[in-house]
Amino acid sequence: MAIKSIFSGRMEKRIPVAIVVRLTRAQDKPASEPELTYTDNVSAHGASVVSSRPWQIGEVAQVTSLKDEITISGKVTYCLLLPGNRYFIGLNFQDRRVTWSAYRTYSGT
Repeated sequence: MAIKSIFSGRMEKRIPVAIVVRLTRAQDKPASEPELTYTDNVSAHGASVVSSRPWQIGEVAQVTSLKDEITISGKVTYCLLLPGNRYFIGLNFQDRRVTWSAYRTYSGT
């Protein structure tokens, strides 16, 4: 069991890059006003994003790179309260790799 716990976390390299994004709840119909925010770090299949509101684990978020206008949907894996009533939300992009140009520039892909 000890080996399983070692591999239960993220295995991909995180790139500490701030990418300006629009963040919305995928379930909102009609879509609520998107939150203009930024990433703290990004990996090939996930991101840590700063939000002004709390999110529930398992919620689906849509994140759109402002520069590229590429939207990726991801499930919330964690939500951590930050000073100033801000939150870090962890997103897992299960069905798609991150293709934002800023990520490609810094990751070497």
